[in-house]
Amino acid sequence: MRTKIMAVAFDNVTMEEAVAAAMEHIQAKTKCMVVTPNAEIAQNCKTDHRLSEIVSRAGLVLPDGIGVIYASRILKKPLKQKVAGVEFAENLMKALAKTEYSVFFLGGKPGVAETAAQKLTAKYPGLHIAGTKDGYFKEEAEAVKAVQQAAPDVLFVCLGSPKQEYFMDRYLDELPASLMAGLGGSLDVFAGVAERAPEFFIKFGLEWFYRLLKQPQRIGRMMKLPLYLIEAFKAKGEK
Repeated sequence: MRTKIMAVAFDNVTMEEAVAAAMEHIQAKTKCMVVTPNAEIAQNCKTDHRLSEIVSRAGLVLPDGIGVIYASRILKKPLKQKVAGVEFAENLMKALAKTEYSVFFLGGKPGVAETAAQKLTAKYPGLHIAGTKDGYFKEEAEAVKAVQQAAPDVLFVCLGSPKQEYFMDRYLDELPASLMAGLGGSLDVFAGVAERAPEFFIKFGLEWFYRLLKQPQRIGRMMKLPLYLIEAFKAKGEK
């Protein structure tokens, strides 16, 4: 059941439900694209009609960001919980490690995906990494060929939005993976190149503030969060 929060309809699921739904697609070998809109991506869906259409067609639309959760509460259509893409990916890999299904990492700077693969296979013995490819390819055909040759069951596309959504939509039927998930900078986190906010910031919905403290140059992008919440209040007032 999807819940419409302004421009985007989200799957109202818990983390466990999201992972279970993903595993069902993998086991059934049915094609599924997973998108993880936060407030910034949701705002972009208002002006990027191609992105908006892709998100609406996705098999799973997960609320990645406390801003989306706050907006759902403002509109009195509360979502069950935030399902952060990086946490979804980790929980999915934990489940995959108990199976024979494989995953391919696409994205990040040269060497990042390989390092992420090494750390994750050490953390989750039994996890099958079909292959890796950095996100600095000149032609998409390079990435497509690498994935086709590896023939993974799952593909993590970490190219940033909207590039990753465009890529998944274009090649969903062409590539062998049953499930593709757009996961932004998750590979950087898994490789240890970037770090998530401390638990305190995550617990109190301040992960965005921690990132801003670490990367002040992100302030332009971060401004989309308060704008998104302002629009939620406006939408509530128009009802």
